[in-house]
Amino acid sequence: MIRKTRLFTPGPTPLLPAAQFAMAAADIHHRTPEFRALYQKVLAQLKVFVGTQNDVLLLSCSGTGAMEASVSNLTSPGDRVLVLTAGKFGERWADLTKAFGCAVDVVEVPYGQTFDLADVKKALKADTKAIYMQASETSTAVNHDVQAVAKLRDEVAPEALLVVDGITGLGTTHFDVDGWGIDVLIGGSQKAVMIPPGLAYLSVSERAFKAMDSSKNPRYYFDLRKERKNAVKGESAYTPAVALIAGLGAALDYIAGQAGGDLEKGRIALVNNAIINAAATRAGLVALGFTLFAPTSPSSAATAVAVPEGMDSSDVVKALKTRFAAVIANGQGTMKGKIFRVAHLGFFDYLDTIALLGAMEHIAKDTLKLPVEYGQAVAAAQKVYAEAYSK
Repeated sequence: MIRKTRLFTPGPTPLLPAAQFAMAAADIHHRTPEFRALYQKVLAQLKVFVGTQNDVLLLSCSGTGAMEASVSNLTSPGDRVLVLTAGKFGERWADLTKAFGCAVDVVEVPYGQTFDLADVKKALKADTKAIYMQASETSTAVNHDVQAVAKLRDEVAPEALLVVDGITGLGTTHFDVDGWGIDVLIGGSQKAVMIPPGLAYLSVSERAFKAMDSSKNPRYYFDLRKERKNAVKGESAYTPAVALIAGLGAALDYIAGQAGGDLEKGRIALVNNAIINAAATRAGLVALGFTLFAPTSPSSAATAVAVPEGMDSSDVVKALKTRFAAVIANGQGTMKGKIFRVAHLGFFDYLDTIALLGAMEHIAKDTLKLPVEYGQAVAAAQKVYAEAYSK
């Protein structure tokens, strides 16, 4: 039987063909008028995609580079910061802030859960310099309430900067960046914008730029003030990932094209697509007897599922790849073998969801020996889809 590899991982995600063509044709030098025009176009598009009037900067690195930049540029050794952690990427915030000498307060909850706002309020101090959190914790597929945290910040520590890892949140979650007062919102190229890893982008508020003037932490390549100064001229401070930027431009054009050329409406449609596919996937997997790992606050970027007691999620991951060439993600760290994760962000549509659930019916029945009937996961997903589009 012919098998076609399909990625259902939360990064890298499936590549957009138009972006692949654009990358292949991106034979231009980065200090030319042609590239400057492309760069300025993409930066302007990113402001619309993020949904902000703030400057959006591009860095040639993974999302972790932008996370580091948002610590090194905004803090000094000894600054009090608050980290909200509920998974591997929240733990990364804690590691980064400690590496730059911050005095780190931590609100930590078990994997699969989100934060009690009363605990966040208690941990906020009048001298908190910055709050670091995820919008979507990719390792556990949990969604965090950024708006609620922003409101608490305004009440308790209004001078604190709010820094949000939106690497899997952007394109899967509706944000009001300026209305909520998000000072830094970070995205990554291998997620909802459907191109390979290698670019990070981040919106930066004027408050955040002002804070950089007094920050004492070292920075060189990740100096966001340099990037802002050069972006005005249509250039990056250092050699950019030219092909990826061309691919990003094509991806943003595609998103706009899904809404008649309106990128803002295209962004909304992309988010809604993820929300519906996530809901359909959750319904289908629950119908097969799996348990949602984050039932109270599930992310629309990915779904995390706990396998039945005595089973190993690695068997599901391996069986799907071996039998159907469908690639899903295992749990990370201590969650490996306990959960598997299925992505919904970027270049996924409803038919991809139906295909995966059809394959999962075979795996549940044949590999895990669960008492399932063919069609029950697909039918559960179809009901979600039908209800969503009957409104």
